[in-house]
Amino acid sequence: MKLAERMSRLLVESAFDVLVRARALEAQGRDIIHLEIGEPDFDTPRHVIEAGKKALDDGFTHYGPTPGLPQFREAIAEYISRTRGINVGMKNVVVVPGGKPIIFFPMLALLEPGDEVIYPNPGFPIYESMIRYTGATPVPIPLVEERGFSFDLDVFRASLTDKTKMVCLNSPQNPTGGLIPAADIATIAELVRDRDLIVMSDEIYSRIYYTDQAPVSIASMPGMLDKTVILDGFSKTYAMTGWRLGYGVMPEWLAVAVGKLMVNSTSCTATFTQLAGLAALTGPQDDVEKMTAEFRRRRDGFCAGLNTIPGWKCQVPGGAFYAFANIKATGRSSKEVADALLNEAGVSCLDGAGFGEFGNGYVRFSYANSYENLMKAVDRIRAWAK
Repeated sequence: MKLAERMSRLLVESAFDVLVRARALEAQGRDIIHLEIGEPDFDTPRHVIEAGKKALDDGFTHYGPTPGLPQFREAIAEYISRTRGINVGMKNVVVVPGGKPIIFFPMLALLEPGDEVIYPNPGFPIYESMIRYTGATPVPIPLVEERGFSFDLDVFRASLTDKTKMVCLNSPQNPTGGLIPAADIATIAELVRDRDLIVMSDEIYSRIYYTDQAPVSIASMPGMLDKTVILDGFSKTYAMTGWRLGYGVMPEWLAVAVGKLMVNSTSCTATFTQLAGLAALTGPQDDVEKMTAEFRRRRDGFCAGLNTIPGWKCQVPGGAFYAFANIKATGRSSKEVADALLNEAGVSCLDGAGFGEFGNGYVRFSYANSYENLMKAVDRIRAWAK
């Protein structure tokens, strides 16, 4: 029996494929420095773990409401209202297992064949994957290194058509670590405000930034609250990748539709993880601040090291925990470099072209590893480059 045709439109995340290859080399006795997976290397904060354990002991092992526990949704609404400078309530919040459902479900609810979706390239591969899966047409907009990996707004403007039904934004961004400047966000809002479309604002790295000003959400722009889906969650900010806990904040009519998709797929998000998330959101934030400070230290040391290697150029990212190094001057393709670093230097990183055609000529490193290992990786790359 053959798979349905739509399955051929699904893409994968190269990070997991590279991780498998790196683990295979380790099984052969090779020493590999893992800079491929976008996962904080810190433990989940202790008070969050204790809240999850208490929830299990208290019997939160059964079904919960499909959109999430009311007290958790209220806390999320309060947090988003406070941090984004907007006014949303519990009815705007849908809790889901991880962040990806808030890419998948709104796209399934809104897009049809013939619709167009603008998205960043290089960008998180699941955007394009889900766009194609729905039958809509992906419209990649190249990110410009000279603009801090933000859009060329003239290209963005020219790409808008009557068929544009969604725009995907991601700031801080994966894979570049770039931030969309507030002025650019305002311009994008001006360009789309009167169009019949929705903005998918992926803000999963919203707490991990190194600038004086927090990243700006397009939902805070005049007239944009009812046209925006905010994607956020707990994996990156609280080192909770394995807990599978995310949420979307969106217009109420769309939240109802996303709730229907939840009923038909996962029924609900695990209740005990939601109570752990409630403790994360409302409890002490010291661990988040310490983690971000350590990421900043690693970023500074690692990027400075890469910039001493002939033929390499690495812009210092404004957020997330990724370094997107330009290796065009080496004269080698990004896949060739990434493969050679793994097989010859023992440094596992990702081919930038795995994030879209405009990522070719770059390699992505996740500096979610110890400072010592990052400096060792720089030494290995430098020796290999010679």
